[in-house]
Amino acid sequence: MELSIFTESTEFLAIISISIFMAISPGPDFFMVSRSSIMYNRTAGIYSAIGVSLAIWLHVAYSIAGLAILISKSIFLFSIIKYIGAAYLIFIGFKTIFSKSNVKQETIEKEDINGVSKFKSFKTGFITNALNPKTTIFFLSIFTQIVNVDTSIIIQIIYGAIISIVHFIWFYSVAYFFSHPIILNKFQRYQKRIEIFVGAALIIFGIKVAFTKAS
Repeated sequence: MELSIFTESTEFLAIISISIFMAISPGPDFFMVSRSSIMYNRTAGIYSAIGVSLAIWLHVAYSIAGLAILISKSIFLFSIIKYIGAAYLIFIGFKTIFSKSNVKQETIEKEDINGVSKFKSFKTGFITNALNPKTTIFFLSIFTQIVNVDTSIIIQIIYGAIISIVHFIWFYSVAYFFSHPIILNKFQRYQKRIEIFVGAALIIFGIKVAFTKAS
């Protein structure tokens, strides 16, 4: 059964609104991109933003395949995801707190010709979003309550693209803002305190993730 133009338009507007809400809501993704931008530089922040936006496609893929329901209903699978995600956030949080505040050295290291640091920045963004069980629950609600069962796969993929693009635009903006020279100059005086704050925030989010329930 084909959907009416009104139904598709309603879904489209709902997806855009929810995508914006998902992106701008403070969470692990925000602090991870901010961390990369403040501790390293704009390039690192942008690569973390790319990681977050590409991880969205992982959620889109299993949601379209119907696996989101399976994950949310399986205590074992859901627990594996949330505990690994929680452990990762807590690990990065402690790593941030106890890191050495040496921006110049970090800047040199991350710009190596092998691009290792770029990959690491990408990886932190991707893993943070991919292993966030709250994101899994969010996508489950989107593809079961908002997207009609008769919506074509192509349209659902377009919805996924919208969510991914919105996330990239937002987190690119976050990376650009926190890596701006004016902002960095203001942060430099309190760099270690900011790193402790960001690290503590990641640890708190990690603990919250560990106690996330599937329903």
